[in-house]
Amino acid sequence: MTSPKAVLIGPPGSGKSTVGRAVAERLGVGFRDTDADVEAVAGKAVSDIFVDDGEERFRELEATAVRDALAEHDGVVSLGGGAVLDPATRELLIGHFIVYLQVGLSDAVKRVGLGSARPLLVLNPRSRLKQLMEERRPVYESLASLTVATDDRDPAEIADEIVKGLPS
Repeated sequence: MTSPKAVLIGPPGSGKSTVGRAVAERLGVGFRDTDADVEAVAGKAVSDIFVDDGEERFRELEATAVRDALAEHDGVVSLGGGAVLDPATRELLIGHFIVYLQVGLSDAVKRVGLGSARPLLVLNPRSRLKQLMEERRPVYESLASLTVATDDRDPAEIADEIVKGLPS
């Protein structure tokens, strides 16, 4: 059975895509981002899915993308920030090596950019991001095999820490 070397979780702006690519490169394996998978299936950006089809439809597509990535991909997988909210997804993550990229609000805001097309951050982006981070933190922590702080750190340094922390 195929299984990813590492699955990265964390809030928007934690560096899942950037760090995930760096970890995959160090390990000589592929990188897969479930948000990109959702966009490929839907034929449009995540933000457009939210606007055109609603969050519920996005979450359905996301759950399928995560299930497929966990079953098919043997490299590094990055999940969308809210993917872990689905109980079925959390169940599927059991037994995988899960890396929680922890980020503080100020670093997340800098990385996300408050004018970006993040669908759940539309109205009051800073306040909403803080709320999302607080709501999701216990879920991220409960799933994590390894927690890595990302504030004020270079993606290469974070990737090195993850690679060192991987089971042999």
